[in-house]
Amino acid sequence: MANLRDIKRRIRSVSSTKQITHTMEMVSTTKIMRALTRAADAAPYKDAMCAMLANVSSVSTGENVPLLYNPEKISRALLIVVASDRGLAGGFNIQVQRAAEKRLAELAVQGVEATVITAGKKPTEYFSARGYKPILMFEGISADPTLVEANQIASYVMDSFTSHKLDRVEMFYQHARSRVEQTLTHEILLPVTPSNLRLPNDPRAKEALSQVSEVAPANEQAVHDFEFEPSAREVLGFLIPAYVRTVIYHALIDSAAAEHGARRRAMQAATENATEIIETLSRQYNRIRQSSITTELNEIVGGAAALEEM
Repeated sequence: MANLRDIKRRIRSVSSTKQITHTMEMVSTTKIMRALTRAADAAPYKDAMCAMLANVSSVSTGENVPLLYNPEKISRALLIVVASDRGLAGGFNIQVQRAAEKRLAELAVQGVEATVITAGKKPTEYFSARGYKPILMFEGISADPTLVEANQIASYVMDSFTSHKLDRVEMFYQHARSRVEQTLTHEILLPVTPSNLRLPNDPRAKEALSQVSEVAPANEQAVHDFEFEPSAREVLGFLIPAYVRTVIYHALIDSAAAEHGARRRAMQAATENATEIIETLSRQYNRIRQSSITTELNEIVGGAAALEEM
């Protein structure tokens, strides 16, 4: 009977856990659509900004534009690691953290001094425990980031880059491809190069670009016919800081959408596992209970037979 009590206690415990995981799944399901919509609404602006910057830079040499400075040798680098404040999201955090840690090791082998900026409590704890004290850290904003955090990060990296305290800035985060799929993303933020300004394949982005014909890739010749006032170089001086802020902000909100999706999937799997465990324990409980009842009946029948023989 003690064994039955243990099984009943475990069934109650797993059932309680199942209620928690199911509730978290429903909460993430509710939040993910808003987060995905927010990221999708911001994507066309980011893509149009990339296209505009690519076209303007094509008619300017970029001389005397500090954020276009591309050093021949990299000696100082910065990694911006965007993850989550909380766990219970499967491999969401660990994938980003390990990819950034691997990159830090590669830079160390190359003799590059590297530092990190973390957005999220989990990456802050992860890198602090490994001896990489973040120079900037943001906690409590991973699920709902704002432009304030993006501007703070952008101001620091642009000031450091233009003063030659940094030679390269890279970002690691999870991109929300859909409600159920996330993709680990590694981007080079600075220096701004043509490869950074790759044009998107997203239909939403193409629609946004088509509405601004002067920056559309198919109309590149028309861009060369524009006259810039005061000059293309000075226009770049305004465009690039806006580009940096936009890319960082989009990475934050994209990561937030991916976090909700990853947590929803993890909690759904946990709920399904809890259901399977409860079913297994229930079968085990019924078998033991049936065996116990059969044993008791055999004892009663045996006792009755013994009394008849007396």
